[in-house]
Amino acid sequence: MHQAPSSLRAVWLLTRLRLLRRFNGLTGAFSWSRFSAKARRKATPAKSRTRWPISLLLVAFIGLSITNQARQTVLNLHGGIDSPQASETIQAEPARAAGAAAQPHMAAGARFSAPLARALALELLLLLLATMCAAFGARELTQADWDMEWLVTLPVKTEALLWGRIIERTLGDVLGIFALWPICSVVAWYSGHGWGAPLVGGVVAFALLPLAAVGHTLIDTGLRLSLSPARLRNVQAIISVVSVLMLLLAFAPGMSASDFGAHFPAFFPEWAMWTPPGLAMRTLNAHGIGEALTPGALLLAQVAIVLVLGVALLRRQLRNGVVASGARESVRGSPAQARAASIERGLRLASPIQWRESMLLLRDRNFLVQTLFMPALIVAPQIVLNVHAGEIPAFLNSAPAIASIAFGIAAYALLFSAMQTLNAEGGALWLLYSFPRSIESVLREKAALWAGLALIYPLVVIGIGAWYTQDSAMHVVGHASMALLGVPIFAVIAVALGVFGSDPLAAEPSKRLRLTFMYLYMALAGIYASAIMIATWWQAVAFVVLTLLLALALWQKARDELPFLLDPAASPPARVSTSDGLIAAMVFFVLQIVIAASVFAVTGALSGYALLLSFAGAGAVTYLLARYVYWRAKTEAVPVVFDGPVGPALRLGVVTGVTAAAAALVYIVVAQQFGLIDDLSANRPSDRLTLLWFALLAVVAAPVFEEFIFRGLVFGGLRRSFGVVPAAVASAAVFAIVHPPPSMLPVFVLGIFAALAYERSRALLAPMTTHALYNAIVVGYQVFGLQVPAAS
Repeated sequence: MHQAPSSLRAVWLLTRLRLLRRFNGLTGAFSWSRFSAKARRKATPAKSRTRWPISLLLVAFIGLSITNQARQTVLNLHGGIDSPQASETIQAEPARAAGAAAQPHMAAGARFSAPLARALALELLLLLLATMCAAFGARELTQADWDMEWLVTLPVKTEALLWGRIIERTLGDVLGIFALWPICSVVAWYSGHGWGAPLVGGVVAFALLPLAAVGHTLIDTGLRLSLSPARLRNVQAIISVVSVLMLLLAFAPGMSASDFGAHFPAFFPEWAMWTPPGLAMRTLNAHGIGEALTPGALLLAQVAIVLVLGVALLRRQLRNGVVASGARESVRGSPAQARAASIERGLRLASPIQWRESMLLLRDRNFLVQTLFMPALIVAPQIVLNVHAGEIPAFLNSAPAIASIAFGIAAYALLFSAMQTLNAEGGALWLLYSFPRSIESVLREKAALWAGLALIYPLVVIGIGAWYTQDSAMHVVGHASMALLGVPIFAVIAVALGVFGSDPLAAEPSKRLRLTFMYLYMALAGIYASAIMIATWWQAVAFVVLTLLLALALWQKARDELPFLLDPAASPPARVSTSDGLIAAMVFFVLQIVIAASVFAVTGALSGYALLLSFAGAGAVTYLLARYVYWRAKTEAVPVVFDGPVGPALRLGVVTGVTAAAAALVYIVVAQQFGLIDDLSANRPSDRLTLLWFALLAVVAAPVFEEFIFRGLVFGGLRRSFGVVPAAVASAAVFAIVHPPPSMLPVFVLGIFAALAYERSRALLAPMTTHALYNAIVVGYQVFGLQVPAAS
């Protein structure tokens, strides 16, 4: 028989094991294969492991954002509690500390006032409790497989298991580290610790984290042993709500400079400064090692006492084993079950997939709270805490603000529901692949269901806003339409990103959805919500069309990924997709701005030659980059300029180009007759040289590079998934919205004809000819004084 390891060795082994598992989960996006001598699997193309730059940028962005939030919290609390002059003093401290050997100090002896210290101690307490409660938001609390059930079978004493669990949860508490370390470091900075503030703040933060670990373990163990799964789900939902409320209260002072934070000291009495959060604040605000020794020692002593008492309570909880007496749910009927059965009968009107998803929502209380109640719980308190009382009537009277909030609530609901469609399946995801239908159709029905449920909130909010606001009906309808249209679009985006971010083979449910894609979704939703606030009518149309195309592009990528989702190594073959066109278009337009700005910086003016140079240079770089990427990835069906005889392609281009130009002329004549567009002859080039550069840009550069992007990539990618007509319309719409509003309609018609020419010839020569001939006619008529919108 093997000798049982000593207690200390057992604690070390268990802690190391669990921390290594957490480390592997956090670094799953990093690729170390290039540094390894192990051979790759050659049977199938390896899955991409190039997400590590995004992960690093995301971690850096989150760290900087939370640190800035902590800094703003200190400044706002100081300004609300202390005098305005003191607020101005502390605002200037970072600039002073940047000098040589300079240390930040406060006006009153570089020491926090007693009310400010109590307010910041309350901040630490709220963040500590929030991080402890947030650990229960994941669904593993209600999973049947509890790792403690197999840990107790090891030849290790119970104390060693418990100490290993607490240490592991202390060192591996990522949320707690991100919540406590920045605020402790900022407090240490303003207390005079200079560039050693991050080190001092980290020591104090890690001294507090064991308290959250002990509380988490006690609650986790006690709930599992005393409650049935049904009640456990109810309690878990309540705890998740409490954690969100605590986070909102803790973040509220940093979100607004209102007088809300001035009331913080009243909730944290003087005697509470001798509790761990208060002692942590005393330690951070101490000046010199001698002054910090007493509160620091008391803090460590109290934490040690809590740890010892916590382990003793855990031993008592586990004195009868780890099998809960009420682990099995009763199968006998009850009024609640009868009501659930009636709801089930009503839901049978939906498709079987939607009915099943609805039952999951109704039966899982935590999922129900996160999907239907959490969005309003997150958005509404922020409005109450951050909008001053005198501003509320003006806020409610703003149609753009109401529409933006309505969409924001729906976007949060989709984050917790539609994006979790594959994550919710867990280990049973393979069952969806055994259905007599495609998994894409299953996801499409799920997206439709969640879009319908998410529309409830914006309809209610917009209805209330429409009744209250005094804006014009057209103004209200316009912003409301943009908000409501965004809900189904973002349902598609959420499901698609959920496919990219899902890892159904992950052992822990919390690791089955990568945080990178959740933050990407929130960033996209935030941009759309901002656009609702500031967009004019044509900007709104452009933004909706671009967002819709983004949703289609992501869905196409997700559909390609679905057959390989359960394979840990294989990935779909490289093919031209709509997302390639969107990326190429973004690179193309950004490079134009960069080159034009560089030319302007050198010459001090933008001539016709400079515009041609920026356009052609950006197009050439984009084209070469795309070709290089496709060559390295061995991409299939890359668009080509020539494919077959040249004569038929040229004739097709001439016919479509003349037809599109004729339609443009008719549009201009009719629009000018009815005063729908202004006389654009003033914008005609004033000299022959400028006209020459403009003609080269319109007839040569624009057809070559824009057709490669909008027809070869955007239309080609859409054509692969949605057919000729939808792809032609969508690509023409995107092509039109990147042009000025007066030229959108004729350019849209040009995009339709160019797409049809590309579809017929299967080469870019035909649409390039269409585009060149259209612009040639435009430039020719401009010379004779007839202004027609050019597609360049």
